[in-house]
Amino acid sequence: MGEITRRPTKPLQVNPFRLSQPMGAALAFLGIDRCMPLMHGGMGCTSFTKVFLTRHFCEPIAIQTTAVTDVTAVLDGGDGSIVEAVANITKKVTPSLIGLHSTGLTETKGDDLRGVATQVDYPLVYVHSTDYEGGLESGWGKTTKALIEQLVEPTTATRTDKVVLLPHVSLTPIEVEKIKEFIALFGFEVHALPDLSTSLDGHLGEKQSALSNGGISVEAIKELADAALVISVGASMQPSAAALLKKNSGIRHRHCAHLQGLEATDQLVATLLEASGHEKPPASVIRWRKRLQDAMLDSHFSLGQTRVLLIGEPDFLAGAGQVLSEAGAKITLAVATVDSPQLDAIPADKVMVGDLEDAEAHQANYDLIVGNYHTEALAHRCGKSLVLRGYPNWEMVGNQLKNDLLYEGGAYFLCEVANAAETMRAAPH
Repeated sequence: MGEITRRPTKPLQVNPFRLSQPMGAALAFLGIDRCMPLMHGGMGCTSFTKVFLTRHFCEPIAIQTTAVTDVTAVLDGGDGSIVEAVANITKKVTPSLIGLHSTGLTETKGDDLRGVATQVDYPLVYVHSTDYEGGLESGWGKTTKALIEQLVEPTTATRTDKVVLLPHVSLTPIEVEKIKEFIALFGFEVHALPDLSTSLDGHLGEKQSALSNGGISVEAIKELADAALVISVGASMQPSAAALLKKNSGIRHRHCAHLQGLEATDQLVATLLEASGHEKPPASVIRWRKRLQDAMLDSHFSLGQTRVLLIGEPDFLAGAGQVLSEAGAKITLAVATVDSPQLDAIPADKVMVGDLEDAEAHQANYDLIVGNYHTEALAHRCGKSLVLRGYPNWEMVGNQLKNDLLYEGGAYFLCEVANAAETMRAAPH
C-alpha cells in the first residue's frame, strides 16, 4: 500500500463531498418495512435529506422531523418536540417502528434520546447521529448497531440454515439482493439488516406510501439472533456484528472487507461451502467466475494503461480499488470522506481523507475518475473520463440497479470502466 494521510491537511473543506451521519441513519431506517425515520433537528436538515435521496433514487422518500428551532433546543432541549412529533405521526399512519436519530443542533444541546424514548409509548429505536463528526457510512453503521441492541431478542437457539447479512451503506439495493441470492444458492435463508433490496430497489408500488415500503420486518429483526452465521461487509459494519454476537454466543461471524473482485468472492464462496457442507459451488457460480476471469483478461489491456482516481466512502474505495487493481489498473489516488481502518486496505499509491480540491490538485496523476455526481464538474474541468458511483448521482436513472459485486457484478464493472477509458483515449484532444 502507498502513502496514507488520515487527517485533512486544511482547516476546512473547500469543495466537499462528505455526507452527514443523519443522512446515513435515515437511509438505514428506510431499509426496515413500514418504518418512519424521525430526524430530531431543524426542518432544513430533514428537507435536504428528503430531496437528496428522492433525486438519487427517483422515488418518494418518507422522513419526518421534530422541527426543532434554536430557541426550542435551548429552552426545552427538544424533548417535547419528539413526543409531539410521535403523537402527530401516529394519528395519521401506523408505522411498525419509529427511527429517531439526532442532528448537530440537538447533539450540541446534548438531548437525552434514551430518556425521551421511555416517554414514548410506541415502538422506537434511537441513535445519536451528530452531523459534525463521522459521515454517511458511520451514520448507517451506528443505526444498524442500535437496531440490533434495542430490538434483537437474545437466544441460545441456533438455526443452521439461517444467515444474517450486514451490508455497508455504499452497496446499492440490487447489490444487496445479489448477495442474498448468492448466499441462498448454498441453501441458506438470508436476512439483510438494513435491507434496501426490497424498499428502494425501484419497484413500482401500488401507491405512494407515507412509510417505507419494503425492507426487513421488525419481527424478523427481533429473531435475528438465532442465525448460525453473520456476514458483515465493510469495516463500518464490524461493531454491528459484535452487537449481534452478544445476543447469542453460538453465532459464527465471517467478516468481509468488501465483496468486489475475484479474490474476495472466492473467500466468500469458501466460507459458504464450509458452512453449508456442500462440496462445490452451484453451476451458475462457477460459470460467472469464468466470465469474470475472461472480463479481467479482456479489460486488462485497457486498464493497464489507465491511472485511476477513486473518490467515496472508505468501504467503497477498498472494494472498487481491489477489483480494478486485480485487472491491472493503477490506482494513483484515493480520496476518502473520513478516516477508517479500510484506508489500509486500499491498493493505491496515495490515500487521503480530503475533498475535491485535494483531488484537483493531483489532476496530473490520473486519467479516469470513479466517484459520485460531485466529481462531474472536476472531470469536465480537468478533461478526465468519469464512471459515476456512490451518493449522489442526480444525472442518471437506475442507480439502484448498478451491480459491481461478486463474480457477475465485477465483470460488468470492469467492462464499464475499460470502455470509459477507451472512449477517453479515442476522444480528440
